[in-house]
Amino acid sequence: MTTILICTVGGSHQPIVTAINEQQPDHVIFICTGQDPATGRQGSSSQITGTGNCLKAQPNDEAPSLPNIPAQANLSEAQFTLITTLSDNLDQIYLDCSQAIDNALIQFPEAKIIADYTGGTKSMSAGLVMAVMEYQAIALQLITGSRSDLIKVNDGSQYAAVANSERIRFERLIAPYRQAWTRYAYSEAEAGLKKVVAPSHTELRGHYSKFRDLSLAFAEWDNFNHHTALTLLQRYAPSLPDDIKAYLSIALRLNDQNNDKREAAQLLDLYRNAQRRAAQGRYDDAISRVYRLIEWTAQWILKTQCHIYTADVKETDIPEGLTLTKHHESGHYQAGLFAAWQLVRHKTKGAAAQFIEAQENNLRNHIKVRNLSILAHGFEPVKASDWQPIQNWLEEQFVPMLLAETASVRIKELPKQLPAAYTL
Repeated sequence: MTTILICTVGGSHQPIVTAINEQQPDHVIFICTGQDPATGRQGSSSQITGTGNCLKAQPNDEAPSLPNIPAQANLSEAQFTLITTLSDNLDQIYLDCSQAIDNALIQFPEAKIIADYTGGTKSMSAGLVMAVMEYQAIALQLITGSRSDLIKVNDGSQYAAVANSERIRFERLIAPYRQAWTRYAYSEAEAGLKKVVAPSHTELRGHYSKFRDLSLAFAEWDNFNHHTALTLLQRYAPSLPDDIKAYLSIALRLNDQNNDKREAAQLLDLYRNAQRRAAQGRYDDAISRVYRLIEWTAQWILKTQCHIYTADVKETDIPEGLTLTKHHESGHYQAGLFAAWQLVRHKTKGAAAQFIEAQENNLRNHIKVRNLSILAHGFEPVKASDWQPIQNWLEEQFVPMLLAETASVRIKELPKQLPAAYTL
C-alpha cells in the first residue's frame, strides 16, 4: 500500500527525519513557513529547499554540516511536495493543511495517510491536527522520546508514536447528532449515525451503539411506534443514563395491557408530541395534533365512562336537541369533534363536562385556526402568533381537565417531554 506522510516543519530537522525513516513513505508533504514578511528571515522551507550543507547537526554548532531534509532521507524531488503557510495564523494554517490533505486524497486515493504534527510552530501543529480531525481514516502521530527537560527530547531517543485521537474524532463526528436532539430531530440523528464508521475502541463502540439505538428509540417514539421504542429502551435498561431511565416507565405505560390506561397515556403523549412540533416551528403539524388530541379525549371519555363509540352512536344515546348524521354506507350515527363534546356534556358529570360547559366558545375559536390551516380546509400556514394562545389555553384549561380525567387510571401528571440532550 502507498504511504503518504504529512509533516509540519519547524526549527529542528531531527524529528522530521526520524518520522520519514520510520515510516518509509512513498511521498512526503512538508508543511513549512516561507520568508517572514516582517523580518525577511527564511522560514522552515529552507530545510527542504536549502542547498549544500544547510542544517546544523546540533543547534549550538557554529556552521551547518548537514544537507536538507529530503537529502538526509534519500527522497527524490518526485517524492515530496512543499506547502508554505503562515507561522501563527491558525485559520490559514488550517486551510492550507486541509487543502494538502484533499490534494493527497485525490492524487493517492488508496493510500495510507499519516500526519505528523511534531515540527513547526504551535499554531502549525494545532492547524494540522484540526484539519486531520475532519478525516476519520488519517492516522495522527508525533515524534517523542526520553526527556531530560521540558525543552526537547534527548537526541537519539526519538521514535514515532501514534497519537490517540479516536475519542476526539468520535466526539467531533457525533456532535451534529447531539445537536439534532436539541431539536427533537431523532430520525436525523439516527440516519446520520448510520453513516458514521463505528469506532474500533471497545468503549467508544459501545457508546456509539447506544447513541444510535437510543436515537432510533426516540425517533420511533416520536412517530408513535411506542412498542419499538420500549423494546430498544429495555435493551439498554441497565446502562441507561439516569435522565433517560425515567422514560422506561413512561414507555411501559404507553404499552400497558389495560386499554383505558394505555389510551390515557397516549393522549398525554400526543400533547407532548404537538409541543415538539411547535418547538421545531412546525405549527401546522402541531395544531393538527391538538385537533386530534381534543377529539380523541372526548372519544376516550365517552368510551370508558358511557360505553359510547363516536363511530357508532346508538340512537338511544343521542340526547334531545343534538343532531347526528348517519354514515352513508354503514348507516351508523356518528359524532364529530363538537358533537362528541356535546355528548360528554350531557352524558358525564366530571371535569370534562365542566370543561366543555365553560370552554365551548374558546374551543370553537381555537379550532377555527386549525380549520384555516393548509393541513385542514384552508390555505394559510399557522404562525407562531396563532399557536401561542392555543398553547396557553391548553396548559391552563385543557390539560388540567385531562389530568383530572386520567386520574381514574392512576395517571395524575404529564409525562416528561422527550429528551433534548444526550450525554454519553
